Amino acid sequence: MNFYKKNMNFKVTLARLTTFLNKVTKLLIPLVVVSLLLGIIFGTETPFVGDVYKNVSDILNMLGEDALLALISLVIILAYLKKD
Repeated sequence: MNFYKKNMNFKVTLARLTTFLNKVTKLLIPLVVVSLLLGIIFGTETPFVGDVYKNVSDILNMLGEDALLALISLVIILAYLKKD
């Protein structure tokens, strides 16, 4: 009986953690998208916004020739997350 109770507590805790992470993700994705758009419009000199744009472009540059493939993959992942 004690094992069952611990197992249920774990499931409840895991469900709460999953719910929390989903809420955080839904909050941060639009923030990153807006930051990228503002970085494209106003350039990399804009505080905070430019840093996000610069970091994403650095990541894509590290990938080299596969940067386009990585960008397409990101779009597919974001479209999947948007499906919810």
